[in-house]
Amino acid sequence: MPHPLTLWLDCRSPYSYLAKDPAYALERDYDVALDIKPYTIELAAAANLSDAASVARGMRKIKYLYMDARRFANPRQMTILGPKKIFDGALAHLGLLYAGDNGRLRPYLDAIYPRFFERKIDIEKVEDIEALLRDIGLDPAGFAALRDGEGPARLKALTAAAEAEGAFGVPSFVLDGELFWGHDRMELLRARLAEKGLRRAS
Repeated sequence: MPHPLTLWLDCRSPYSYLAKDPAYALERDYDVALDIKPYTIELAAAANLSDAASVARGMRKIKYLYMDARRFANPRQMTILGPKKIFDGALAHLGLLYAGDNGRLRPYLDAIYPRFFERKIDIEKVEDIEALLRDIGLDPAGFAALRDGEGPARLKALTAAAEAEGAFGVPSFVLDGELFWGHDRMELLRARLAEKGLRRAS
């Protein structure tokens, strides 16, 4: 059986976007099964925007982080535009759960990230999430039931599970209880996978 490897990500995170394709490649190079789960970060709190005295510093941090993400994105011809506000990620993550329940998790991620960072989707609008679901071959009819039913409780439980594993940011990989935070820690993760004898034969 492939070795379990968890990836916690947020659909609003440029660093999660940067990690997505290299994370897929881990299954090609190592005997692992990647389990991708949403972790809904409280972005305002993370940037200290809830404290009026810290707003200016928090905004400088946000601007820097997007500039830094573009340093990594540009050589890969990925567009990362800073969003014009702090979006609520709940609908996007409920869409991710729905896509995952129907075997389309990766196509969903492949669609939502470029749309979000090219400002081609409003992830707070139900109709935009439903349109994306249709575009990846899913009937969004069941999405409303998840959204209005068990979905929010599932997201809350996943946030608790991520934090129980030590996550505090995204992307976070968890391998046998060991946390690797950030797309720029993937070489360390690869080294650990090799140490565990999980590298696939070339």
